[in-house]
Amino acid sequence: MQLPAFTIPAPLGRLVGRLPRTPPALVVACALNLARGRLFPVDALAPLLGRCLRLEVVDAGLRIDLTLTPRGFAAAPPGSAAHVTISASAHDFLALAARTEDPDSLFFNRRLRIEGDTELGLLVKNTLDAIDLSVLAPQRLLRRLRPGH
Repeated sequence: MQLPAFTIPAPLGRLVGRLPRTPPALVVACALNLARGRLFPVDALAPLLGRCLRLEVVDAGLRIDLTLTPRGFAAAPPGSAAHVTISASAHDFLALAARTEDPDSLFFNRRLRIEGDTELGLLVKNTLDAIDLSVLAPQRLLRRLRPGH
């Protein structure tokens, strides 16, 4: 199923861009920590250890700075310089998550940008692209939540 095209309105993006960046980074770090070892191998992102990964949702004015520590993902300290930045529109990030768009085609069409340490960015992109999202299917999650399973 193709996602309908949309763009976050510029006034909303400017407003979001003025909000504190730490709360969304904490939410994303928590989600990645829940997935780490379940959806992607723990050691796959070892080169990210101690480095700052920036995710930018350009039309939403959202910038999320993360770092990987020995204990898991965390919000990067304010003012951290990004080692790699992966940026796209909200629509394109959602299309990637829903697997309705291929990251390589978005990259070559300049809708997904990787800046900074591109080798590190490609490692992150390839690791996330290899995640088997079928484990998140509602039926499988419900089975796992039933007592005795």
